[in-house]
Amino acid sequence: MSEQMDERSYDEYRVIEDLGGWKRTHSCSELTAADIGEKVLLMGWVQFRRDHGGLIFIDLRDREGLTQVVFSPEHNADAHERAHAIRSEYVVAVQGTVRERPEGMINSGMKTGEIEIVVDDWKLLNTSETPPFTIEDRSDASEMLRLKYRFLDLRRPMLARNFILRNKAAQSVRRFLDGNGFLEVETPVLTKSTPEGARDFLVPSRLNNGEFYALPQSPQLFKQMLMVSGLDRYFQIVKCFRDEDLRADRQPEFTQIDIEMSFTDEEQVMGLAEDMVRTLFSETVEAELPAKFPRMTYAEAIRDYGLDKPDVRFDLKLQDVTEVFRGSDFKVFGKAEVVKVLRVPGGGELTRKEIDDYTKFVEIYGSKGLAWIKVKEDEWQSPIVKFFSEDEKARLAEVTGVEAGDILFFQAGQADIANTALGSLRLKLGERFELIDESAFAPLWVTDFPLLEYDPDEKRYVARHHPFTSPQPGQMEELAEKPGEALARAYDLVLNGHEIGGGSIRIHTPEMQEQMFKALGIDDEEARSKFGFLMDALKFGAPPHGGIAFGLDRLIMILCGAKSIRDVIAFPKTQKATCLMTEAPGAVSSRQLRELGIRLREKKEA
Repeated sequence: MSEQMDERSYDEYRVIEDLGGWKRTHSCSELTAADIGEKVLLMGWVQFRRDHGGLIFIDLRDREGLTQVVFSPEHNADAHERAHAIRSEYVVAVQGTVRERPEGMINSGMKTGEIEIVVDDWKLLNTSETPPFTIEDRSDASEMLRLKYRFLDLRRPMLARNFILRNKAAQSVRRFLDGNGFLEVETPVLTKSTPEGARDFLVPSRLNNGEFYALPQSPQLFKQMLMVSGLDRYFQIVKCFRDEDLRADRQPEFTQIDIEMSFTDEEQVMGLAEDMVRTLFSETVEAELPAKFPRMTYAEAIRDYGLDKPDVRFDLKLQDVTEVFRGSDFKVFGKAEVVKVLRVPGGGELTRKEIDDYTKFVEIYGSKGLAWIKVKEDEWQSPIVKFFSEDEKARLAEVTGVEAGDILFFQAGQADIANTALGSLRLKLGERFELIDESAFAPLWVTDFPLLEYDPDEKRYVARHHPFTSPQPGQMEELAEKPGEALARAYDLVLNGHEIGGGSIRIHTPEMQEQMFKALGIDDEEARSKFGFLMDALKFGAPPHGGIAFGLDRLIMILCGAKSIRDVIAFPKTQKATCLMTEAPGAVSSRQLRELGIRLREKKEA
């Protein structure tokens, strides 16, 4: 601050108490060469301040972008003198004239890079302490620090853009569904606990001590009630809650685009979903998706990709070589339920350390190891090759089409572990060898899912999607006699290796719903206790109905090119389901607990 400034009254530099009639005329990304000569008034945060001796420059930022602002002693000496007080993240209002930037100073990488604002007057709206990290897209601050100061993290232009896009996406969905006859209907947040799948978040009731509400994992039963009610077409952009272990694309609370329609079948639901997604991508990121999304059965997805949400942007496929090694002297392969192999062209360049790292990676999925063969011009290099017969090597080469310079990765054992481990490794290798076109969007329907799957811990069959999913026509006998073989009228929409939407045609008769509960080992008493209101509703003329739900957070993550849904949720939780900013969850007072009829068990000292 200059000596002249020090001699002035502090009142001339303090934060103003109100705007004094000043009103913004433009955002900080709006002005172009077409506005040269116009008088404007901008407000925002100071991104950078640069003192070039005679001139002071600041980059003024709001959620839309940046505008360069110039304080010139020749233009307004008082405004220039007071500008020495400005620091990064101060909040200011500037009044001035749009002018062309001097020759050689145009910034083509900036939306407003052709112009600048020469200041006539300005007001200090607030000061700021030095932020704990720089408010820039490229920040070396840890995610934990940024989540603690999330209100600052959200000022970063990249995150601001994410939420602008998220808003565009939500409005696009609403316009589309409203235009197709859907009603937006809100469903309860405090509801009944009907545990299926993930754990419920429970809420104690003060008015009914000892009893609990649950936060909804989805509005599934309520939207079915709305179909019974005759509302015909429903949607909701709704918060859902699941108490489950977290990862990059999971949160304990997340947002779902929930859709249900009456008098429909799979083709109508899937067709409407395709149209909505195509419209969404066109209106938000100007991307054109295929006129018809390709389809793949669940069995084909597992066979070729190992996962039920395959990333089809690159062509590596798994191959089943179980029969090649049936009865082999190499017992690990010879006695395995399944042997799958992944050929990676050019993968022979992988180092032993990289292979060891991949071995540790597949262990995450229950694998006990990772067998491999590097194919050279004159030999196969691997610890396991010595156990193969010449016939097995010849048949393996024929099946895989392996060539010199390639590498083969194997998984042997239980089918689900072998497929999941090798399918997940496929994705890692796609990144390692830059096989994935990151700019591409590859939607895919996966259909014909198993209706049920056996849970060895529960020692019973459980619903793969949920217990209200209808079996495919003609599958009632399988449901009764061979429940593991029944197929569902279910469909998932996969995009770039992420499941972005899933749905089904629902059971709409009490007789079929009772049979489903029986297949799941749910007796009449339990069914009445958990789902009595559903069973009652189905007795009163429930129409055929079905729907689909999209994970909005995951969709936006893909649209933004983000690596985690935490980057597209305003105030996300950590992987331990905590909010570092508000320090939730936290303790509550003894009085609150007494009102709820809850007593905490004392922690035992170690």
